[in-house]
Amino acid sequence: MRPWTERVEQYVLDVIFDRRHDVRAAFTRGGLFLLSQLYSVGVRSRLALYRWRIFRDHTLGCQVISVGNLTVGGTGKTPVVETFARALQAAGRRVAILSRGYKSAKRPLVQRVYQRLTFQTPNIPPKVVSDGKSLLLDSQQAGDEPYMLATNLPNVVVLVDPDRVKSGRYAVEKFNCDTLLLDDGFQYLRLKSRMQVVLVDRLTPFGNNRMLPRGILREPRRNLRRASFIFLTKCDGSDNAALIRQLRSLNNHAEIIECTHNPLYFRDVYSEERRPLEFIKGKRVGAISGIAMPEGFENRLRELGAEVVYMRRYADHHRFSQQEMLNMINRSVLKEADLIVTTEKDAVRFPKLDRRDLPIYYLRVEIKILRGAKDFNDAVERICLHRENNVADNADEPRTPVETAAK
Repeated sequence: MRPWTERVEQYVLDVIFDRRHDVRAAFTRGGLFLLSQLYSVGVRSRLALYRWRIFRDHTLGCQVISVGNLTVGGTGKTPVVETFARALQAAGRRVAILSRGYKSAKRPLVQRVYQRLTFQTPNIPPKVVSDGKSLLLDSQQAGDEPYMLATNLPNVVVLVDPDRVKSGRYAVEKFNCDTLLLDDGFQYLRLKSRMQVVLVDRLTPFGNNRMLPRGILREPRRNLRRASFIFLTKCDGSDNAALIRQLRSLNNHAEIIECTHNPLYFRDVYSEERRPLEFIKGKRVGAISGIAMPEGFENRLRELGAEVVYMRRYADHHRFSQQEMLNMINRSVLKEADLIVTTEKDAVRFPKLDRRDLPIYYLRVEIKILRGAKDFNDAVERICLHRENNVADNADEPRTPVETAAK
């Protein structure tokens, strides 16, 4: 089933970004446009229900920072969440990351259907990926992003549950956490009094400016006004004045911080051997990835001096099989590649291999502030101490002042 769904997903993405121009694609675009109109009505209705207090939000009595975006995939959110967690922890906070665990293992379908039909509400605690001391789940059970965060943040609690009010309460009561980081939380409206950090990809800020499923927008662009801080990701040091003016037209009060995903080193997926960035210069490389925007990863390898002789792209969050990896190795060998490189996010979904004719490395990156703050710690300090008081009156969201628990 997974390969079929991934083919459909890739076809839809090709249609959305106008990579296909046949008659079937034209009809598909028409159908997606109609669905996007219905989706847009649903989004506005949901926001209005929260604004009118028909749907209620919750407070947990602690600092809550949401890191999210207006679009689906591709903004580089996970490294930002990781860097936030490190900086907050260094500032003395007891941090928990709350994730919904996209594509993590779920309870059996029959059990879930039975509970829905019988109106049962199972009192199941959130999945504890890390208790701040030990890594307790693998990537399949936890989801690749929570697993990666838990691996890189040994002293941070990482919890997975679609109900982040429940997992947030669990973090406070069981682990005495005083700061909650919502991974992909911009659309999660059930938690009140949170700082909204929104990521915008400099290369494709809003896709084709259309709502899902005709485009990649989860909400209308004007809802960016809910943001307290805007992180402009994947910057390269060039002038972003035109894009910043566009963001200012949508939000005139948020601080805008320009940052980049800075490469650190290469690490062997299996032996964990670490190599400097210069290691790849002049090497012939096979690149494999299952991320939303693979072009950025492949271009980065070229910028580091590699010759990318073979590329294999899979759908976002693809879980690789051993046969797929062996095929990648065989084809890279035929192209006379010296090694295979992937992303850190993909590496956690690689299977064990019986043989490796080529070494397989992943590229480790970190977030680096370019403009808008002296460094990330400076940005975190201002975010923790920031009080939002200029939320636009017409925002499609409950207009609640953002409070902070940092004292």
